[in-house]
Amino acid sequence: MDDAAILKRRGYIMGINLGEGSYAKVKSAYSERLKFNVAVKIIDRKKAPADFLEKFLPREIEILTMLNHRSIVKTYEIFETSDGKVYIIMELGVQGDLLEFIKTRGALHEEDARKKFHQLSSAVKYCHDLDIVHRDLKCENLLLDKDFNIKLSDFGFSKRCLRDDSGRLTLSKTFCGSAAYAAPEVLQGIPYQPKVYDIWSLGVILYIMVCGSMPYDDSNIKKMLRIQKEHRINFPRFKNLTGECKDLIYRILQPDVNRRLHIDEILSHGWVQPKARGLFSAATDKEGEPQGPMSPQGPRNPHGPLSLALTRSLSPSWSPRRHSLR
Repeated sequence: MDDAAILKRRGYIMGINLGEGSYAKVKSAYSERLKFNVAVKIIDRKKAPADFLEKFLPREIEILTMLNHRSIVKTYEIFETSDGKVYIIMELGVQGDLLEFIKTRGALHEEDARKKFHQLSSAVKYCHDLDIVHRDLKCENLLLDKDFNIKLSDFGFSKRCLRDDSGRLTLSKTFCGSAAYAAPEVLQGIPYQPKVYDIWSLGVILYIMVCGSMPYDDSNIKKMLRIQKEHRINFPRFKNLTGECKDLIYRILQPDVNRRLHIDEILSHGWVQPKARGLFSAATDKEGEPQGPMSPQGPRNPHGPLSLALTRSLSPSWSPRRHSLR
């Protein structure tokens, strides 16, 4: 029985193709029960690799059934057929994803970026408070609803954090996600704090929101890593970003994991909290620029406009050796 027939029996009228990979695809469908369109993720177990079936898919399904937050894509139903196909019925991002939105319309004004970034950060805090990490935060995984609100999606690399006997989070050793959004410790192949990895990705997303371009060029991973570790961030001068916004990005894209902001510190930052903006008291220089080893102000963004080519995926078996990092 084909997908359309299976979905029809469950009360869904299959629509257009939204995306397709080697062992999974996403379709739109109309739910006769809900009376609106949904997204259907269809995974073919017969085509999927063993590590995905044994580790990542069970984690994703478990986590999706736990999540309930206004800025996270809702999961309505999960079922499996006898021939090994898994169907995940989810909320549809009717306005597409954030990457396409920015590629089409350009960088967001700070007020709009603040609203969307607050929504995203709230979703990440919700997950982190449950000891759930996403590990693949990127603009393609941020869907937009009819009112252009953020909906965090794609928990394929997510996991529940483990703790040792003393209650401390154990380090992750699976190097997954997308290179352009990956923290330096992940690119180096060092066992990492997964929540802290998510924070770095938030910084990359915020930069893209307000600048309309990537903060780092991942076409040369070794060079990108060196720039990250030197804590160098170039902001396009013509964007006229506020000092508060630059300060937040600078503090999030902190290569020292012990100094990188936590999610609660992000949500309480003066830029994220509009009412507190006048009380902003973080260290700034006379021009309102964040202090650091290098001024994060540049004459232009050296990496150009957003490109899908700058989101190379790190597979679960990704190794830094493959990217000439020694």
